[in-house]
Amino acid sequence: MAVPLPNRTLVESLIRQSLYAQLGREVSTVAVAPTLVVNSSARHMHITQENLEILFGKGSQLTVHKWLYQEGQFASGQTVTLVGPRDRIIPNLRILGPCRNLTQIELANTDAVYLGINAPVRASGDIKGSAGGVVIGPKGVIEMKEGIIRAARHVHMSPVDTAFYGVKGGENMTLLVESPKCTTRFDDLLVRADPSFKLEVHIDTDEANCCDLVRARRCELIRQG
Repeated sequence: MAVPLPNRTLVESLIRQSLYAQLGREVSTVAVAPTLVVNSSARHMHITQENLEILFGKGSQLTVHKWLYQEGQFASGQTVTLVGPRDRIIPNLRILGPCRNLTQIELANTDAVYLGINAPVRASGDIKGSAGGVVIGPKGVIEMKEGIIRAARHVHMSPVDTAFYGVKGGENMTLLVESPKCTTRFDDLLVRADPSFKLEVHIDTDEANCCDLVRARRCELIRQG
């Protein structure tokens, strides 16, 4: 039976850590800062295989529309319509792949206000007691009792990155975005750490517009506390 190989990002992270250990120095002493990427995360849906088949038909699989920055993650070719309690809709809500073990929708605050729902700010996966809505696909409909959130702003980090910045998963950092006449500071940026991650900040579209991210001259991560 074939054994799946670890992804490239994980292998590179483990090799770097091994080299630093052999050289007898800590990762945090490396002078060159890792490359920081800051991206605006537009509204989207994560989905289970079961719910995917309800919406798109038995045996359906997500197809790749565009690969994302994180290894193995992609915007799929599948989109749905989200209906809120005011009977207002958001059409063409894109599903991100691959499938996950829960169904979740991430909106910006502007989206939630438009739909008439109170979407709480949560870390991804923390959906208990969150908002619900109706999702319509080409083959079926699901009623989400919960699972609609505003994703807490966060930064993906590998062990090399957390060591460089001196933080741990679950802690908070500050993101400073310097734009023309619009320098903005975002506190409470959640650190999400995993060996497979590449250094990337995710803020939602409201936050990106607020700080004029598209014209940013400089972005900086600062350790809180």
